[in-house]
Amino acid sequence: MNTKVVLLAAAAASAFITPAAHAATAKKHVAAKHRAATTHKAEASTARELREAQQQISQMQAQLNMLQAKLEQNAAPTQAQAEAVAQTQVAAQQAQTQAATASAKADQALALASKTETAQVKTEKAVSAMSWAGQTKISGRMYFDFTHTEQSASGAKTPATGTGFDIKRLYIGIDHQFNKVFAFNVTTDVSNVVGATSNYDYAQPSSFGSPVGRGFFIKKAYFEAKIDPALIIRAGSADLPWIANDENIYGYRHIENTIIDGPYGTSADWGIHVLGKLGKYFDYQVSAINGAGYRNIKINKVVDFEGRVGVNVDGFFADVGGYVGKRGNALQGVNTYHTARRVDAMAGFKNDLFTIGGEYFYAKDWNNVTTVAEDSSDGFTAFGNFNFTKKWSAFGKYEWVEPSRMLNSTFRQHYFNIGLQYEPVKIVDIALVYKRDVVNNGDYATNNGFYGPSFTTGIGCGTTVTAGCRGTYDEIGLFGQIRF
Repeated sequence: MNTKVVLLAAAAASAFITPAAHAATAKKHVAAKHRAATTHKAEASTARELREAQQQISQMQAQLNMLQAKLEQNAAPTQAQAEAVAQTQVAAQQAQTQAATASAKADQALALASKTETAQVKTEKAVSAMSWAGQTKISGRMYFDFTHTEQSASGAKTPATGTGFDIKRLYIGIDHQFNKVFAFNVTTDVSNVVGATSNYDYAQPSSFGSPVGRGFFIKKAYFEAKIDPALIIRAGSADLPWIANDENIYGYRHIENTIIDGPYGTSADWGIHVLGKLGKYFDYQVSAINGAGYRNIKINKVVDFEGRVGVNVDGFFADVGGYVGKRGNALQGVNTYHTARRVDAMAGFKNDLFTIGGEYFYAKDWNNVTTVAEDSSDGFTAFGNFNFTKKWSAFGKYEWVEPSRMLNSTFRQHYFNIGLQYEPVKIVDIALVYKRDVVNNGDYATNNGFYGPSFTTGIGCGTTVTAGCRGTYDEIGLFGQIRF
């Protein structure tokens, strides 16, 4: 009897312990079936086999419990009971084998699910990266020229006379759209380096020193919220209201700056910018800024403001704007005697065939914020172009500026350019251009260089304009831009 009981206990242990361990492991594997849709059928089959094996084990456990109870009641087991024990033991071994097979299949299913899950994760990351890249745009623009220049001061040629290739601007921009409302822009600028506070290519040597090469700048870097087409808010360094709009209408920035850009304003600055379109015809922009330009970030005691409002009806356009502030000079310990002011106005007509327009500005104490003396400036420009075909156009521009109406009333600048432009492909413009600039009775910092009769104050030439009391600038050659 003891021998039979031992055999019975061994059979029970073999039937319950080993399959139970496999069943516990298999349950963990079955849980992985939810991780990948591609392994759903295989895992479902494995789970079904495990459930059948567990049911068989439960049935055998009940049979063995019953047989064990009978054995405890009878001193000697009957032949039928012994056969039942043997059959149950065989069934238990079969169930153990079935459970082991199911466990192996579960291991395979888990490995496949793991691989599938890894592949899905990689796919999701790739899709996410593609989505991010799809919302990001990279743009670029380069202004270049190959020209011959002759520059003179009081009748004598200056070292700026000569022939060469030049890249005056190189912009690389990155725009990312987070969603329908929020976006970000960063635009770099590579240009001539003259001085820390210079916002244009050249400045007076006595103030900033001689040109020393190229500089890499962040021109624009702003976070945008487009709440509505009529309400767009930008925080950071962004286009200012007047010059960007002026350049868009003019259309030949790669040939020459607009009349305001440089001597009487900068194209971008750090601050808060609010802009938008008011209906079909009107648009506006107001900027609260530091005042020193995008290359020269200053913390001031006051904030400068620039604004513009425009209208465009069937090609006819008109804009008015203005500026008021200390131009970044309101620093602790610095006396500011005056406030710089500027008034702008522009009007004209523009369509696919031609453009014709005119612009006027008046500035008060623009360069006299920190001086006791007051001064004022004004000037106007006329520009136009005619498009013979989609690829060929002729253009011209004239400027007249009175830089110092109160301190040097005979100080004048006269400038014009004329040219013919060809667009071989949509992203490239090449133009043959002639430029002429004359400065009388004063030295003037322009985007083409700083020149005049003396390279000093320019005051003292008298009230009579003579050939020896002026600076001249002549340039002829190829100008172009590449953009994408």
